[in-house]
This record gives sequence, C-alpha cells and structure tokens, in this order.
Amino acid sequence: MTNVRTSIDTLVVGAGQAGVAMSEHLGKLGVPHLVLERERIAERWRTGRWDSLVANGPAWHDRFPGMEFDGIGPDDFASKDQVADYFVAYAQKIEAPIRTGVEVTKVARMSGQAGFVVETSDGVIEARRVVVATGPFQRPVIAPIAPKDGDIHQIHSASYKNPAQLPEGAVLVVGAGSSGVQIADELRRAGREVYLSVGPHDRPPRAYRNRDFCWWLGVLGEWDAEVPRAGREHVTIAVSGARGGQTVDFRALAHQGMTLVGLTKSFENGVVTFETDLAENLKRGDENYLSLLDAADAYIERNGLDLPLEPEARRVHPDPACVTEPILALDLAGAGVTSIIWATGYAVDYGWLQVNAFDEKGKPRHQRGVSSEPGIYFLGLPWLSRRGSSFIWGVWHDARHIADHIVTQRKYLAYQDAVQREARSLEDEATSRESAALQMRKLSAVNVS
Repeated sequence: MTNVRTSIDTLVVGAGQAGVAMSEHLGKLGVPHLVLERERIAERWRTGRWDSLVANGPAWHDRFPGMEFDGIGPDDFASKDQVADYFVAYAQKIEAPIRTGVEVTKVARMSGQAGFVVETSDGVIEARRVVVATGPFQRPVIAPIAPKDGDIHQIHSASYKNPAQLPEGAVLVVGAGSSGVQIADELRRAGREVYLSVGPHDRPPRAYRNRDFCWWLGVLGEWDAEVPRAGREHVTIAVSGARGGQTVDFRALAHQGMTLVGLTKSFENGVVTFETDLAENLKRGDENYLSLLDAADAYIERNGLDLPLEPEARRVHPDPACVTEPILALDLAGAGVTSIIWATGYAVDYGWLQVNAFDEKGKPRHQRGVSSEPGIYFLGLPWLSRRGSSFIWGVWHDARHIADHIVTQRKYLAYQDAVQREARSLEDEATSRESAALQMRKLSAVNVS
C-alpha cells in the first residue's frame, strides 16, 4: 500500500450498475464523490457470466432513463457485453469520477470525529460517507451437500462459460432459476444429456397478449411491492431473454429431451437423491404463471385495451414421464453424469466493512438503503426498497433516494458548520474588543502618569 491519503465527502464502492447510478445522482446534486472499482466498470457482466447470457428484460425496460442501448431495438435483449459497454458509455456520458483497479480492503469509523477511514490497494481515503454498491452477487454459493470426491467435475454457474468447457458426458444442473434453466437448455441444445433439479420457483410468461412480462409487472404494480409475499422470500424466478425471449416451460423442456428431477437432497457413494416435490413445484409454478395471466386479462378488460387474445398461452403440456414417474435416486456414474453445475445463487461478503451496520445474521440493517450506521449506505441489493430494486432501472431509482438523503444530511451539517463559524467569529470579535479595551486602559494609565 502506498502512503497516499486523500479525503472525499462520499465514497462509492463498486462501479457496476449501482455505482454508476449512484454517481449520476450525486453528480447532479453537486455532492463531491469518488467511485472505486477493483476491476473494470461492470466487470461482472463481462467475466462473471456465461458466454451466451443476455439481459432478462427487453432493452426498453432494462436501462437507465438517461440513455438507450445503441445498436439494438427496444424489444431486443442486450448481450452481456452490450450491457457492460452500456455502463461504460453511461459513465463517460455523466463524467463519473471512477477509479478502476483499486480494491477497498477495509472501512472503519474514525475515532472521535465523523466519517470513515477507508483502506484501499492504492492508499488511505477519509470519507464522510460510504455507499456500498457491490451488489448481491459477491460470493458464489455451493450447497454443503456437494460431493467431496474429485471424480466428478463441479462448478458454480458463475464459472460456467459454454458447453465446451465441460468434460464429455451428461450434466446435472442444480437450481432452476433464470441461470440454471438457461444453462441447462443451452447444454441440451449442444447435444448433452441434462438432468435439471427443479425446486420452488415463480414462472412468469415471457410475454402475454403482445406485452412483455416486465410491462405487466409494471402496470399491475408488482415491481413496487415493498416486501416479498410470506413464504416466497427465497423462491427463484424462471425467466429468460435467450433467443429473442421465450416463456420457460419445464414440461416442454422435458418433452424435448431434458430430464427433470426434484430438489437435490443428498450425495452418498456416487448416488444423488432427490426430494419427491417435482410435481408440486411444477404445479406451484403453473399457479404463479396463470395468476399473472388472470391479472393481465382483468387489467385489459378494466382499462378497455385492444390487445389480441392469446388462448394458446393457457395450454399446458402433458406431464412427461420424468414427472409422472419421478427419479428419486440417480447413480451418477451409471447415468454417465460427469459434471455438476451449481446454479444455487450467491452470498454477500462484507468482511471488509467493519461498521455497526449488520444484524445478528450478518445481513445489512437499513431502511431503503440508509444504514443503521450513520454515514453508511447500501445499494443494489434485492428488495432494497421494492421488488424491482436489483434490476437496472430499479437500482437507478434507489440511488436517487440515497442521494437525496445524503444531500439532506449535508444541509444539516452545513448548518452546524455555519453555527460553529458564527460562534468562532463572535468569540474572536469579543476577544478583539477585550484586547482593544485593555490597550485603551494601558494608554489611559500612561497618560495619567
């Protein structure tokens, strides 16, 4: 570490979508700030995803209000590199003060004064406020039930790039959210035999009656839901923008050759066992899917919209054999499974953030991103303020709220500083008068004598 020591009003940690959004709002409001990024702008989009990934929302929806995507139509789904390029261009557009290649290693409150000492790979920074914009995808999580032997190739979805990187043979994909189902389908299309472990999930239509599901969740007020429904806090969502965007239909995937299994239960002596919940998980996914169609139909009728009927959207494929006769145990070697992909999500990592901003489980304590530790803010987390908080457009709106809070705090502090300056001025003036009076008394004494 160098001996460089600087100070800044607000330090933003991370230059992904959250950090860029935060910089825009702070810049507009005249708040001096600096954004630090340990790699490149939006690096996770470039190297932390698989090669064929596209955004899960259309370009008209998954963007910031201030700029459209270049080179694609509004209803297209941007590739991961196009998304990364978008944020680089946006940062240039707003002239964001971003320093890349600088890692923050420790944040701690200063002793006896306001603000924080921030240790980085390029020196120490003193900051009055710190915005944690590192997002939710920090540490890939692989379930503790994963087999410990080295006979089978295992990776997290964060490390998956394309089918060619895996050894020959069948693949078990654990997790059927957006990542898991897209990776499993890509492997199937590449000629691999695929087993997909399906847990509880939501399954919205990609589009219905000529409107994308992002539009439907908007007009139905679902994006603005402030808390997840009870019991649905950890339910994944199966949606994809791949190949122009299609509704995820697990039964259709099974009829095309994929083998569905229930929630992965355990591994022992080369055998993996599954829960008996596959049919129930598909049923609940169907209920979620149909409830959105019902809500959309009611909205269309209520508002007199002229949108085409889509009866085919309600057609349900018959249950495939893997559902009616579920596999509860699978000998991996016997089935030719040589790889396991764990599409089991991520955990946050705040070991570097040594402040009183976490509950007993290590989760951030905050209200709409405003931490319980004064001067610390969180941005980019799921359900930060609403359902849409972790989406590109949602993080932009959350950043505006946090920036407004910072400006308000700066006004209070400016008032305090003004009061202190006035007090010092009055004190100096009184001291000056006393000094002048003393001098006059001395002069009078000399004249008398």
